[in-house]
Amino acid sequence: MQHCILRCLVTFILLSGSLIAAAQPTGKVYRIGYLATVPPPTHLWEALLDGLRERGYSEGRNLVFERRFSAGNVERFPEFAAEMVQLRADCIIAITTPAALVVKHTTPAIPVVMTTAIDPVGAGLVTSLVRPGGTVTGNAILYGELSTKRLELLKDTVPGLSRVTVLWNPANPANMSVWQGTQAAAHALGL
Repeated sequence: MQHCILRCLVTFILLSGSLIAAAQPTGKVYRIGYLATVPPPTHLWEALLDGLRERGYSEGRNLVFERRFSAGNVERFPEFAAEMVQLRADCIIAITTPAALVVKHTTPAIPVVMTTAIDPVGAGLVTSLVRPGGTVTGNAILYGELSTKRLELLKDTVPGLSRVTVLWNPANPANMSVWQGTQAAAHALGL
């Protein structure tokens, strides 16, 4: 999971170069919103800052992060997204699909970088993975497509396996495709 988050942060660094590198006046201070349920691990946050420093951006000099954490309460994302609009964020990093959806619906003008969207097309974040359209970009984690493989590996590991319990969060719209894929895979495998 941490490797996934690090990969997502590196992707943000690369994407931020294209978002921020547009002809802007020198001396501009860029405001980046950061919406998540919890703060990232310190080493991952430092990796993000290191990557930005390599590209000439450093917090406190030409970069300000507006961090907002919901402590697992997704109902706070609309409040946080509205704050980002009010603060005139240049870009918003949304760590979860619900956060990215809220930002997308709050403002059509601010670019959104999603880092862990499970099914961005199915959730309505982007039109397609090839041509996302709009202002949302980032990484897609294709958990739904991997459902069959995960269950096959589990069944190979436990040959007599006949029942599997799956824990999922139905409040996150991105999880629906994972749930459906897992149900279909389980049925096909006789689980």
